Amino acid sequence: MFLDERIVTLFKRNAHHTLTYWSVFFSFGLCIAFLGPTILDLQCQTNSKLSEITWVFFAQQFCLLIGSSIGGVFKRTLFSALSALFVSAVVISIIFAIIPLCNNVLLLAIAMAVSGLAMGIIDTIANIQLVTIYQRDSAVFLQILHFFIGFGALVSPLIADPFLSETGCGNHTGNHTESIHHFRSMLRNSPVAVHDINQSDFLHGEGAEESSVHYAFWIMALINLPVPIAVLFLMYREQLIPFCHSGTPRLLDKDELAMENQQGAEGPDAQEQEHEAGGHGDIFSCCQNDNLRGLPVSFFMIHILGGMVLFMTDGIVGVYAGFVYTYGVTEPLSLPHKTAGYLASIFWAAITAGRLVSVPLSYRFQPVKLLLFNLAGAIVTVLMLLIFYTSKIFLFVGTCLCGLFLSSIFPSMLAYTEDILDYQGCATSVLVTSAGMGEMVMQVLVGSIIQTAGSYSFPLCGMIIACLGFILFIGLLLFHRMHRNYLTGTSKKSAMVEEAAPESSGSAKTEQKEEKENS
Repeated sequence: MFLDERIVTLFKRNAHHTLTYWSVFFSFGLCIAFLGPTILDLQCQTNSKLSEITWVFFAQQFCLLIGSSIGGVFKRTLFSALSALFVSAVVISIIFAIIPLCNNVLLLAIAMAVSGLAMGIIDTIANIQLVTIYQRDSAVFLQILHFFIGFGALVSPLIADPFLSETGCGNHTGNHTESIHHFRSMLRNSPVAVHDINQSDFLHGEGAEESSVHYAFWIMALINLPVPIAVLFLMYREQLIPFCHSGTPRLLDKDELAMENQQGAEGPDAQEQEHEAGGHGDIFSCCQNDNLRGLPVSFFMIHILGGMVLFMTDGIVGVYAGFVYTYGVTEPLSLPHKTAGYLASIFWAAITAGRLVSVPLSYRFQPVKLLLFNLAGAIVTVLMLLIFYTSKIFLFVGTCLCGLFLSSIFPSMLAYTEDILDYQGCATSVLVTSAGMGEMVMQVLVGSIIQTAGSYSFPLCGMIIACLGFILFIGLLLFHRMHRNYLTGTSKKSAMVEEAAPESSGSAKTEQKEEKENS
């Protein structure tokens, strides 16, 4: 059997929940990748400069971070979790529909900020719900969950590509091309930057075509509509919609059956500890829990180091997806713009394929082994990109390898840290928030470095970030050992106390008998 019967049985019992959470992550993927290929058309639509339109990226990532931080608030009941997922999925479709109507960069930034907030809520809730349902068996299902991000991120550029304009759009062509040439000249630190800016060949609207990218956004809005419908149907099956009862057994009962053995094995003491440690809550409630005072340093360092590893690795994903096109068209590679446009698609396709391949691997190998392999592979790949920085062929090969190695780091890290903490900490909220923060900060930081130091700093920054992530992961392994020793010592002490208790009670009874006999 490819998977054992227990995993298959768990999935069958929770199939409706699981498929719904996977589909919601498809919406996440649609939103995360469409800005790259459409940014030039949106710049023309808003009649803005390149320096202004880049704030749209920041607005989306910043609000994604906020949504990830507060998303745990909605997990307290199944109704609140599914309601938040439903609203978030609907909001994403609405944002896709109104983006073509945003005629200035401020409105576009606000729209993308709202979509980022919805994405962050989806990210946290879907991860938490799957970890809660499957716990120690969650690695396989988390890999598939994050596969759907890559799938959505692959679909949105493919939808947008036929509607993108190649020569500009309307009367804004001149301003658009001037800004782009100025930006590319800055990246290569060329002394002919002024000459490029003043070239008049690009400042006239000859051959300009009207952009039809709005059709792509409307198509994506329609494609996304089945997702909120699926969430609504799950709420109907769960009898969570007022005045609408399906009459079928609630799926929550099936979830309880799926986790019955695990809860029975853990006992009430483990459940009390989970309550004391805060459980899978929002990051603010995790930090404010007074009961965290008695926990060891290793407990906190596992959260911190796990989050920092994802801060680095998800930062690389954001940087690579955002700047690989610019790196490809600048010297010394100087790829044709149409050819360089395929780099981002190849990167997301590799991430999608990597997450699909990681599904059987996560069943056969422990998450820590997958993390070691993927982090080492990412370092080697970026190092080779750094060495063969003039090779156009290796740029495409390296892009594919980089996507494959980075693809499963997040779900593997989530499964690994939750397993270390016995599903009693706030690892999911901390990791999701840290990953979003890393993607936001690294894009701004590396983008600034590329503008000042040149395009060669793109693979160099990737190499530095990957090495830092690997060093932090080694620290995580050390604190894992410390935490394991702490748990072993605690269990031994509790066992000794339990053994001493009956002995003391027995001696007390003997003394009472002797007193009665003497009297």
